[in-house]
Amino acid sequence: MYSAAALSQFKEAAAESAAELVKSGMIVGLGSGSTAALAVTAIGRRVKGGLRIIGIPTSEQTAGEARQLGIPLSNLEEHPAIDMTIDGADEVELGTLNLIKGRGGALLREKIVASATAQFIIIVDETKLVRQLGAHDSVPVEVVPFGWQTTAARLRKLGADPHLRLRPDGQSYTTDGGHYILDCAFGPVASPAELQRELDGVIGLVEHGLFVGLASRVVVGGPGGLKTLSRNSAGL
Repeated sequence: MYSAAALSQFKEAAAESAAELVKSGMIVGLGSGSTAALAVTAIGRRVKGGLRIIGIPTSEQTAGEARQLGIPLSNLEEHPAIDMTIDGADEVELGTLNLIKGRGGALLREKIVASATAQFIIIVDETKLVRQLGAHDSVPVEVVPFGWQTTAARLRKLGADPHLRLRPDGQSYTTDGGHYILDCAFGPVASPAELQRELDGVIGLVEHGLFVGLASRVVVGGPGGLKTLSRNSAGL
C-alpha cells in the first residue's frame, strides 16, 4: 500500500511530534523497537539542545542507543513513577486504543514501564490501526524456557497457534530477561480484556503483548499528516 520510504516518513513525523511533548524535569520511559528508536533519537537531539530529563529504557538495546545520544538514564528503583513514556505498537485497536506489542521482544519491560507511567504515548504509522486486535498480528507471549512446550499446550487450549520465536541463526530467541517468546496467532480477538485474563492465568507465562487500557493517546503518521487518537475516537 505504501512504500518503505513513505512508512518511514510517517513514523518519523509521529516520533518527532511525540518527542516535542517531553518537558524538562520529566522522567521519561524510552520504548523499544524501530519506531520508538526514532523518538529516542529526537529526544536525544533535544537533550543536546538543553532539555533536562531522565530516561528509563525498556530494553538493553534502547539503553545503548540512549547512552550514545547523551540521554541520562536511571531505573524504576530510583524513579518508580514515570511522567511520560513514548513507544511503538504492532497493532492499535481504534476506539479503545488497546494494543498488541512485542514484535521487538521487549514486551515484559515495556509493560512494566507502561504500568508505572502517567502518560503512555504510542507512535505508529496508519497501517498499524485495526478495527479488531489480532487481525494481522500474533500476540507475543513471553514464557519461561523450562517446560515451554507444556506452556504452549496450555495456550493451544485457549485457541492459540503458538510458534517459538527463533533468531536468524535458527536458535531460540531469548529476551533480556532470559525468556523465550511464543508468537500466538489467535485471529481477530473479540474481547482483549477477556483474553488478557485468560493469559494471565497460564502457568509458565511471564507476560503477554496485550496492552489493554494503558495507552493515553496514539500519534498516527499518514499521507494526510499527523492525527492524534484518544480512547473512543471515531477513527480515521
